[in-house]
Amino acid sequence: MSTDVADVLIIGAGASGGVAAKHLAENGFGVVVLEQGDWVNQSDLPGLRPEYELLGAGPWHPNPNVRQRPEDYPINLEDSSAVIGMFNGVGGSTVLYASCWCRAKPSDFRVRTLDGVADDWPLTYEELEPFYRQVEFELGISGKGGNPAYPPGYDPPLPSLPINMSGRVMAEGMNRLGWHWWPGYNSIASQDHRHQKRCERYGVCMYGCPQGAKGSTDVALFPDALAHGARVVTGARVARITLDENGLANGAVYFQDGQEKFQPAKLVLIGANGIGTPRLLLMSASSQHPDGLANSSGLVGKRFMTHPFGTSVGLYEDDLEDWVGPTGEAIESMQFYETDASRGFVRGSKWHIIPNAGRPLGMINRFTLGEGGVADEPFWGESFTERMKSSVGHMIEWMIMPDDLPEEHNRITLDDSMTDSDGLPAAKVAYVTGENTRRLVDWNLQRSLEAHEAAGATKAWITNRNNPSWHNMGTAKMGDDPATSVVNRWGRTHDVPNLYVIDGSQFPTATGVNPTATICALAKRTATYLVENRREQEVSTA
Repeated sequence: MSTDVADVLIIGAGASGGVAAKHLAENGFGVVVLEQGDWVNQSDLPGLRPEYELLGAGPWHPNPNVRQRPEDYPINLEDSSAVIGMFNGVGGSTVLYASCWCRAKPSDFRVRTLDGVADDWPLTYEELEPFYRQVEFELGISGKGGNPAYPPGYDPPLPSLPINMSGRVMAEGMNRLGWHWWPGYNSIASQDHRHQKRCERYGVCMYGCPQGAKGSTDVALFPDALAHGARVVTGARVARITLDENGLANGAVYFQDGQEKFQPAKLVLIGANGIGTPRLLLMSASSQHPDGLANSSGLVGKRFMTHPFGTSVGLYEDDLEDWVGPTGEAIESMQFYETDASRGFVRGSKWHIIPNAGRPLGMINRFTLGEGGVADEPFWGESFTERMKSSVGHMIEWMIMPDDLPEEHNRITLDDSMTDSDGLPAAKVAYVTGENTRRLVDWNLQRSLEAHEAAGATKAWITNRNNPSWHNMGTAKMGDDPATSVVNRWGRTHDVPNLYVIDGSQFPTATGVNPTATICALAKRTATYLVENRREQEVSTA
């Protein structure tokens, strides 16, 4: 047992954990972070090696079932169409993510009011906007202000990164159609910024940035947290959150090197992602909370959402210099983001182009995937070299990111037979893509083929439909009513007054954009609330 009682114990050193640790430590709180992974040494990242794509398909794969590192826990996907992604280590999934940075739109917070489905968030875009701005500075977001798809004020702190040839070619096609597009927003520094170095455009962003340009929280935030006294304990797999005699959270039991240990705390924050957080709450069941900690509503683990995206590829005659980074987001489009009932579904999708820089093996897969592609054309044998020369670097890929509506049967539970290396139950995912999401993706994919045609593609085809992303959301819903939600508008659990959830688990809806910006803004908002209300906050004294 540690004799050092933390003012705040944060479980998980990912996006939300990094934001909260920095803010709370800077404001005088004694912070301890428990992380089941380790620090990532930039010299170990795959992007520095010629075999980086092979490493990214094995020991650096986003799916822990493939990666199978000692710090990973297995996930039972027998009842799921979702292929799960997450990374355990300081920085969490921000170490390997593509760095697309997208705010949710005002309509995302009012889905029930506008469209009669799901639930409204208990806060508005306007309430969250100041916190978006703050974390965008801290994480070195690059982009261009003035996007007409958003209310005024979305002005990233750093200039845009180059949108690359692929972005420019597609932008011209969108102009011909009269459709919205905008240079992409990325958590990649376009110039030296705080702890981040300027992007050198290696194009290996999804294999970890060896330059230190990406706004992963291990690079951008944890140095500040440590400088202000925060302590990060690595290799610490949390088994359960404990309560004192007054029903307040007073710390966590964790395993480190096979030894069971205890970290006491006055206040506990969970940032273990939309799968790890409900897993931990369910593992923390007790006589006081027999169905899982903070689960009086019965919603812990339910309403799992994961952005089942679609992709289409176009083949172009010109060399698009696709070997040039960054990966990130070249351009995005909000043309079809808002509901139009005539389309046969509600809500919409953000489109974005992720350049295929540095992924020749991945591009080969595009030839053998999809509907109407080139799998039936001469490709292997004598045709291989010519086909590769005329195709790799000549392709543009649209990604369709849909708003995935919450459904209670999509859920995270504890597996009754599979365990991790410390004997703790694995997470089990049950997920089926909903009919509204299928219709949404199909409709938008057809429009993306029209965009390829307008941009001058010689051939275009759909490569994926409803391919679940690595965005894990919705399993500890935020709301005002304790009967229909797990946490309140500040992320505080209704059942335990000093236990907070700060990650994407609290999303009432998925939104139609990548979630990291909103996760970070919510964590910043919660941390600010704790600082401003420290005198009123109930804490454990046991």
